[in-house]
Amino acid sequence: MGRSAAFFDLDKTVIAKSSALAFGRPFYRDGLITRRDVVKSAYAQLMFRLGGTDEQTMARTRDYLATLCKGWPVEQVRQIVAETLHELINPYVYAEAAALIEEHQAAGRDVVLVSASGEEMVRPIGELLGVTDVIATRMAVADGRYSGEVEFYAAGPRKVDAVGDLAQARGYDLADSYAYSDSYSDRPLLECVGHPTAVNPDRALRKLAVENSWPVLEFRHPVPLGRRLRERPAVPVAAAALGVGVGVAIGIAWYGRHRRTRAATPTV
Repeated sequence: MGRSAAFFDLDKTVIAKSSALAFGRPFYRDGLITRRDVVKSAYAQLMFRLGGTDEQTMARTRDYLATLCKGWPVEQVRQIVAETLHELINPYVYAEAAALIEEHQAAGRDVVLVSASGEEMVRPIGELLGVTDVIATRMAVADGRYSGEVEFYAAGPRKVDAVGDLAQARGYDLADSYAYSDSYSDRPLLECVGHPTAVNPDRALRKLAVENSWPVLEFRHPVPLGRRLRERPAVPVAAAALGVGVGVAIGIAWYGRHRRTRAATPTV
């Protein structure tokens, strides 16, 4: 029997927000996106969530991603992520997810983050969690800038392709491996392992999990890393058991807050 691994989706599974969306404000502040990009990104994210693994929807989202990021300096993106990671991501890591990752590592399993967000974001978040293996979207680079091409879009069935390649290279037994996700779009990922688990599932995934008798976990306690290390863990995983690419939606958080601010401002 081969080795086993645990594959974790990132957004709403390990962290309580979108990893790409979290960096929207500093990207806007540094001039990488405009207000128009914010609105278009919100629409692209909505279409991706509604379309799931539909090939046409995935292609449109991928192409929009490539256009949005074209010309961005790679080093600037990495610097923004490095400077804001502890402020924007660290406080939003689920304590339950961190504990579960540690349990898998203690059992000798490799842990792999699998996300449609860009590798420039996912890898530093993995390092924050003590995870070195990631599967994420990769953008093509030319002369230090994103060229407008997507080398690998880590969404839907593409995630399974990458998981299969890694399993073959590492000798993982997928029938003895684990996968965790919140989204129905990750159905292929969950079905490719012997131990799938729905975490904070959307409606369609919850229905699928019930139909297939998959475990469902509800993670509700995002806790900063320093506090988790002191309490180890803040919330036992057992107590919780109940049942896209760089910048695809990077402006949605800012846009939502902007709309709420305008709505709360009295008109004269």
